[in-house]
Amino acid sequence: METISEWIRQLPKAELHLHLEGTITPPTLVELSMLGNARPMTLTEAQTLYAYEDFTGFLQAFKTVVTELRGPAEYELAAWRMLQGLAAQGVCHAEVYISVGVIFRLRPEEDKSNPDLFPDIFAALERARLRGERELGVTLSWIFDAVRHFTVEEAARVFRLAAAMRSAYPSIVGIGLGGDERKTGSEPFRALYEEAAAAGLRLTNHAGETTGPEAIREALEIGSERLGHVLSAGDDPMLLQELLLRQVPLELNPSSNVKTGVCPSLEAHPLRRYFDAGLMVTLNSDDPAFFGATVADEYRLAHEVHGFSRAELRQLAENSFRSSFLPEAEKQAWIDRIGSVAGA
Repeated sequence: METISEWIRQLPKAELHLHLEGTITPPTLVELSMLGNARPMTLTEAQTLYAYEDFTGFLQAFKTVVTELRGPAEYELAAWRMLQGLAAQGVCHAEVYISVGVIFRLRPEEDKSNPDLFPDIFAALERARLRGERELGVTLSWIFDAVRHFTVEEAARVFRLAAAMRSAYPSIVGIGLGGDERKTGSEPFRALYEEAAAAGLRLTNHAGETTGPEAIREALEIGSERLGHVLSAGDDPMLLQELLLRQVPLELNPSSNVKTGVCPSLEAHPLRRYFDAGLMVTLNSDDPAFFGATVADEYRLAHEVHGFSRAELRQLAENSFRSSFLPEAEKQAWIDRIGSVAGA
């Protein structure tokens, strides 16, 4: 009989909470440093950048790695390596966050001298996306991510750029709000979320990762359709009931939460409890290069740590497509394929 890892590899899956920049492994970082860097880094030097002790340290490490994404060539390579990794895991569709807010914050002077910098970067990302669909059979959509602990004005720039570009690039499906919830909640961005929704963008939000259930409720109140992390939802039974009744898609990231120290262990993660309660749970890797677990690993860990059966893992895979921003017909086609490939 095939191993659980082999079976998971064959299971069609969508990944809905994945940061492009967080897929850059140390070997890929070395490759990136060789594209125009006066002194390319060694693998050892690259590996040290991924060492951190807590959530604040992770944010700093993430920022440091992003500085190696200097232009279109680097972004195209990073996206292609990400797509190769997704295909190797049996991921058929991914909705990927691009940290556009970080791009603008780290390159203010470059943006002023070269207003076409981001369009050039995005064109490179699109080349990788189309290549991935053509050569690997993996479809991809983009979510423009702003940073909540920057300014509202900076978030507006990110969201409005997504709205302006989506007519030319239908692969831009939504906006997101990441960063440090301990500094800024969701309420300041209410008007921007309403504006993004009116422009036809889908609305995601990181909520309840480092804060209490009130942050999750606040994210819902400003119109967020899909929520990332939601660790603290279990602290509020009324909120859990609302999430259940509305079947709000939840992007859970167990290894991420343990590695950043916001959850004490995989055993303590609410994945099993949320799933058993009937919530719309999806499994994701968040930043796999930083946390040492791909989405395929997350499915395996759900089996090994939380006792998920193969039938339950199939349900998680079906949830991933149901919760995606794909057209309904495409969602159903993948769900039907899950049944035929994975068996009863």
